[in-house]
Amino acid sequence: MSQENIIEVWNDVLKILEKNVAESTFTTWILPLEPQYFDETSFVLHTGQAIAGHLLRQNHYSAMADAVKQVLNKNLDVKIIFDEELAKKISKKSKAKAAQPESAESQTPQRPKYDSLTQMQSSNLNLKYKFENFVVGSNNKLAYVAAQTVAQKPGEKYNPLYIYGGPGLGKTHIMQAIGHYVIKNRPDLKVLFITAEDFVNDVVNALARGDEKTKNMNKFRKKYREVDVLLIDDIQLIAGKTRTEEEVFNTFNTLHGAGKQIVLTSDRTPKEIPSLSDRLISRFEWGLMADIQIPDIETRMAILSNLAKDSNIEVPSNIIEFLATVYSSNIRELEGAFNRVTAYASINEVPLTIENVKNIIGYSEKEKSYTFDGIVDSVASYYNISPKDIKGSSRSAKIAEARQVSIYLCRDLTKQSFPAIGDFFDKKHTTILYSYDKIKAELQTNNALAHTVTAITNQICK
Repeated sequence: MSQENIIEVWNDVLKILEKNVAESTFTTWILPLEPQYFDETSFVLHTGQAIAGHLLRQNHYSAMADAVKQVLNKNLDVKIIFDEELAKKISKKSKAKAAQPESAESQTPQRPKYDSLTQMQSSNLNLKYKFENFVVGSNNKLAYVAAQTVAQKPGEKYNPLYIYGGPGLGKTHIMQAIGHYVIKNRPDLKVLFITAEDFVNDVVNALARGDEKTKNMNKFRKKYREVDVLLIDDIQLIAGKTRTEEEVFNTFNTLHGAGKQIVLTSDRTPKEIPSLSDRLISRFEWGLMADIQIPDIETRMAILSNLAKDSNIEVPSNIIEFLATVYSSNIRELEGAFNRVTAYASINEVPLTIENVKNIIGYSEKEKSYTFDGIVDSVASYYNISPKDIKGSSRSAKIAEARQVSIYLCRDLTKQSFPAIGDFFDKKHTTILYSYDKIKAELQTNNALAHTVTAITNQICK
């Protein structure tokens, strides 16, 4: 079998796999594989990534075997073999690329430089949040594709683009990536990123300046209504603030009517935001609503592998898998743990072993073993009712409180998503959100409830 033939076969296999596996898996683990040969029984591939073989065999073997069968019309055992020489070659190439200076041509751009300090400051964008380092998986593909569409043709499609999902899942990253793309490819357009909290503060400050009120409100409106792409993060924070909602409403109408692009993020859908006015709910739903869910373990591992590659740090595959398993619901926490582990190991010159990593992150086997059932059992015992009552539909005050406390603790102790908790209790997402927010708010003022929750938590954690 000639090398040219095996490459041709492998390229055909890749075309099939690209359609059948997540983009993050395909780009990170499959594309770097190097085909070696095939015979009557096996199709052999080499990898320079120690974890790739285990990951692909465990999760994508059937897809790879099926793709090979479609191309060669026979069943072969797909073997993925780690090649140390290939690993060294990849590492060497990565280091050389990182050390390579910019060419004279790249240092003399024909238009305003993409990452210039002035542009970034005026847009409020963070340089690290770009499409190039956003890991795409099944959990965020719709949001990613929609964001790219908006970035390429702002104001023409999906306006507004409303991205929602839990904290730390990448909403801010993908929103700011739109801004960076527009600045790079359409430097004639004005981009502004703002958090909803800062927007509220701007409204308050503009209203609070006495005789200068009219002048300052005009300045405020000019700031937000004379942009081409407006990005507002955590829009749920404006809910219930009447004057701020009024300014958002009028700003939205002005920009949308002028064909300018609006992108919003939130931790929930517009209808699920308490106290948000109906007219804003209606406008936020005009375009496309795209959710970002909790990433699967493959996507989390891909995120860590990219971090290691970008940082030029060698991290053992078992450490990557361990961290991806422990931090399952929040990308921000996952990245923070990675940075903490690698920094500690480097500064203190300790090897990256599982035991060392557990000590660095303060990992507790017991802490990570909380289950929904265990939490509900503890709450039921405290309230002297049955777990079945808590998961049922009774609206008696005692059972309703126990149910809401259970929901609060399930979220607080396990860090699982609201949809996952909703599935367990067989309740709607909105009901779970309401229960969690209600208990969280009451804990600030209700001492009796705070005592109850503390007592139950201590019982669970002892």
